[in-house]
Amino acid sequence: MEFLVIDAGGTFIKYALMNADGEFIEKGKVRTTVCESENLENYLETLFSIFKKYEGRAEGIAMSAPGILDSETGFCYTGGRISCVTGHNMVELLQEKCKVPVTIENDGKCAALAEKWMGSLKDVNNGIVLVLGTAVGGGLIIDGKIYKGNHFSAGEFSYMAVSDENLDQMSGYWGTAGGATALIKAVSEETGIPKEELDGIRIFEMAEQGNPEVLKGLDRYTKQLAVRIYNLQVLFDAELVAIGGGISKQPLLIEYIRKHVDKFCNENPLRKLSPYLPRPEVVACRYFNDSNLIGALYHYRKKKNIDFLFH
Repeated sequence: MEFLVIDAGGTFIKYALMNADGEFIEKGKVRTTVCESENLENYLETLFSIFKKYEGRAEGIAMSAPGILDSETGFCYTGGRISCVTGHNMVELLQEKCKVPVTIENDGKCAALAEKWMGSLKDVNNGIVLVLGTAVGGGLIIDGKIYKGNHFSAGEFSYMAVSDENLDQMSGYWGTAGGATALIKAVSEETGIPKEELDGIRIFEMAEQGNPEVLKGLDRYTKQLAVRIYNLQVLFDAELVAIGGGISKQPLLIEYIRKHVDKFCNENPLRKLSPYLPRPEVVACRYFNDSNLIGALYHYRKKKNIDFLFH
């Protein structure tokens, strides 16, 4: 059995032909060029052109997508940066175009499902996946299952207010103030290098070389991140907090997060009242940028009642 798995992001639409055990057969990506409401048909045509490559081979389409969506029906209440899908049922639209079964799940929840299936959360009953992408996504595993909430928005960490200031601006919310773009902003401010000339690869190359200004920016960014991880830990009392997204491949990022989590917990005056206050245990996700694809396939298999063969 082979399936077309699609991870629709704000920058790229990644896709893969995968077998039923989550193994990759082929991979590819195209740039996401439509994010406006009038371009829904163009977006669907892009997805259909990907499907045409595997028509006759792919038995179904498993999709990961941003935004708040009903993964049971396929209705998208929001589409994240791909706003053209807002108010539309993507499962119905794709099934009509491609004539194969389709499932869809939020990208952060897909990342959590991938880590629960075969990754860092495989043996964890209660865990958090925090995805540091353009914005901040994630998913919550509670009692061994993905938690969606009453309105399918559980784990949409980007929407969390991070200050009592600037709440009338995007900068007042975690998605803008805490994603990989926030790391670029912090390093740019410390080094004077324009943001347009920075990306995660260059930042960590300079950090590994010991550039003091870059390390100062990384320190600022991970200190804020550690406080927010602590807050999530207080709310959910997780066994593990797994960090995903492209920059999570960098061991230095995880090292700095752990350093600040430890410092914050050790100096927390609440420990004088409650010395057993749980400390977050931070790890890297196993599948990094592939997690959305793997989790989308997991969701498809669960929804279509396909037996799992665990490795």
